[in-house]
Amino acid sequence: MSSTNPTPPAIPSPSQHASIQTINQAVQQASAWVEPVRREIGRVIVGQQHLIDRLLVGLLANGHILLEGVPGLAKTLALKTLAATIRLSFKRIQFTPDMLPADIIGTEIYNPRDLTFAIKHGPVFANLILADEINRAPAKVQSALLEAMQEHQVTIGDTTHALPEPFLVLATQNPIEQEGTYSLPEAQVDRFMLKVIVTYPTPAEERVIIDLMGATDAKPQANAMLSVDDIVKSRQVVNTIYIDDKVKDYIVSLIHATREPARYHLDLQSHIQYAASPRASISLTLASRALAFLNGRGYVTPQDIKSIAPDVLRHRVAVTYEAEAEGLNSENIIQKILDAVPVP
Repeated sequence: MSSTNPTPPAIPSPSQHASIQTINQAVQQASAWVEPVRREIGRVIVGQQHLIDRLLVGLLANGHILLEGVPGLAKTLALKTLAATIRLSFKRIQFTPDMLPADIIGTEIYNPRDLTFAIKHGPVFANLILADEINRAPAKVQSALLEAMQEHQVTIGDTTHALPEPFLVLATQNPIEQEGTYSLPEAQVDRFMLKVIVTYPTPAEERVIIDLMGATDAKPQANAMLSVDDIVKSRQVVNTIYIDDKVKDYIVSLIHATREPARYHLDLQSHIQYAASPRASISLTLASRALAFLNGRGYVTPQDIKSIAPDVLRHRVAVTYEAEAEGLNSENIIQKILDAVPVP
């Protein structure tokens, strides 16, 4: 069954109208910072509205983000600019092939005078972590981030140390085909709520980039506009955003279609190597709430789900060699699923 035609959003029923109005008012008040922050980031980053909105979704939904694109597309600049708009600690880690796990999480240092060990914290002890070119380091180093990303803590020696809150990893990677890169472990990739593909700017945008960046003098810098309290309050409102049971069922159907495509009349079983985990359902729910917040709504629509689903699923659905031989990738598979699963 195909559902490619536009469908009206799942508007809450009259019995829910009063509570939705209350949530709408809370969203409008709590999201007053969204447009000013978008404009502030836009002073530095030309275009890339999809990228900027996905960064804000990650910030609101407490989800790590992986950006992929060829060098020179302002991935690092976008993350640094987002960090500059928030009053919290920020650390950049440049990943290289000779890195060690201790370079990220820290280590124990022996003091011969006192005959004791002291803990030296690594750069991961910050609110925002920019993991630049994360796939240039081997798997052993990438795995050092697993505990931090999932549990918001790290273990050094025999002691577990809590990381500051909020804690968010914003990572960039070059395409795997680029020389000197490694594939990220599946367990680590699944920890990223979103994987965003950064594309080339349009000719008009590139013309503006030349005017903005084509000089040797100082480049524009973003100003701090958000505090930790602003983020915490906004997240509390995001958690109250209403999702109808039919929309929740739609989320579950999309995820299960990656596991049992035949149930949705899709001949994709031989094309999917491994499907989306329950973490995908959770991420899709949280991200759609954050997207509704950015759009000033107190409830999630199916269109929110369809809009954010490719970013949530593209790194969680792996295709087989047979699919690659037919010219299919995860993007194609996800689009087929979105077209086939009935929209509520």
